[in-house]
Amino acid sequence: MGMKDLIKKNQAIILYLVFGVLTTVVNIGVFAFFETYTNWNYQIGTAIAWIASVLVAFFTNKVWVFSSGYTTWRAFWRELGSFFFFRLLTYFMEVIIMWVGVSLMKDNAILVKVADNVIVVIVNYVFSKLIIFKQHETKKD
Repeated sequence: MGMKDLIKKNQAIILYLVFGVLTTVVNIGVFAFFETYTNWNYQIGTAIAWIASVLVAFFTNKVWVFSSGYTTWRAFWRELGSFFFFRLLTYFMEVIIMWVGVSLMKDNAILVKVADNVIVVIVNYVFSKLIIFKQHETKKD
């Protein structure tokens, strides 16, 4: 198996990682902005960073990673709702990780955010691959 075949076989994972890096940069960048330039609580910065990164993640995952298509608005809204539901679950995971790392362990907030993002990216891939953008078999008549 050549390098080209290996890339093609693992295209979804590679693209997910590439766009995961972009999403992570957005998440950490927005968080770092609020952490550096405001006196707001770190949880507010975490929430705003989450919203920005979820919007980037939805569109990049939908279009380029999982090539998800549908023919009805209902299917679109179902997919969007599912995406945000599972991202909300991992948001709560993020909040807990940040609280433990920053409030309890008194670690550097940005370093905790980086570690937090590694865990969240893995969990989000599993949700996206197995549930949200699952390729459905089309029924042949």
